[in-house]
Amino acid sequence: MTEIFTHQPVLLKEAVDALSIRADGIYIDGTFGRGGHSALILSQLGESGRLIAFDQDPEAIAAARVRFADDDRFEIVHENFSQMSAVIKEKDLLGQIDGVLLDIGVSSPQFDDADRGFSFSQSGPLDMRMNPEEGESAAEWLSKAEAKDIARVLRVYGEEKFAKKIAFAIIDQREEAPITTTLELANIISAAVPKKFQIHHKHPATRSFQAIRIFINRELEVLQETLEQVNDLLSIGGRLSVISFHSLEDRITKRFINKMTNEPIALRDLPIRNDDIIKPMKKIGKAIKAGQEELEINPRARSAVLRIAERVS
Repeated sequence: MTEIFTHQPVLLKEAVDALSIRADGIYIDGTFGRGGHSALILSQLGESGRLIAFDQDPEAIAAARVRFADDDRFEIVHENFSQMSAVIKEKDLLGQIDGVLLDIGVSSPQFDDADRGFSFSQSGPLDMRMNPEEGESAAEWLSKAEAKDIARVLRVYGEEKFAKKIAFAIIDQREEAPITTTLELANIISAAVPKKFQIHHKHPATRSFQAIRIFINRELEVLQETLEQVNDLLSIGGRLSVISFHSLEDRITKRFINKMTNEPIALRDLPIRNDDIIKPMKKIGKAIKAGQEELEINPRARSAVLRIAERVS
């Protein structure tokens, strides 16, 4: 029997409202997931509107083809969103996109399905790839990575203070037997983190699993590559709406928007009026976080941050 995993989109209304949908516009949902954002965008498009969605997860692609099979305004592309510019160029739509929505991170179905290897609370194959058909799994990487490299990943991507201790525990264990399941890895990490530093409501493997997942999928590099494409994709007045769940992702998004909306540093000391400086984008409002009502329904929303920008030149 096939299990059905659902996904509750975080900041759903806020992220779609940020796009300022036009009925005849062309929009991109860069992270289809299970189609929550896509469905809301489509509900606001007219017959001439168009939505192009991306996802690298084969299961998400299958879900999209079932859910929106009869909607001619919708198209799903089986690619990482870092390929957005190339795909849109092929369609001769560069500079004509009215909004890009990115919901960064792992969807609930990926977390909840033990077979995907993202969860430390269920036993499953130690995979963690967003697209299990491409690249190296977490188990494959951990089977050969040096202790210094494992520690660096845990420290940089997970901000794990016991990164070195955990890395050596992984090396010691793999010399006895390969680490092939999520629970095996979770137990190794739990044993390595001193008890007095283990927080009651937070599993000691949380940061490490997050770090390994981010590294395996190149999530931060891919986000940076994608954001750099956005200005060429958007039409004048087109909006960028980004939801991130990790401080490093939010920092990348914030820095990108600041770079695109502030005057170049080299020009600040020159006798040039602000009105004469061409800024590609403008920031729309402040960062938005989930309200108490949403947090009560969906605790995973607690770390979500939405940032919005608009192309102006």
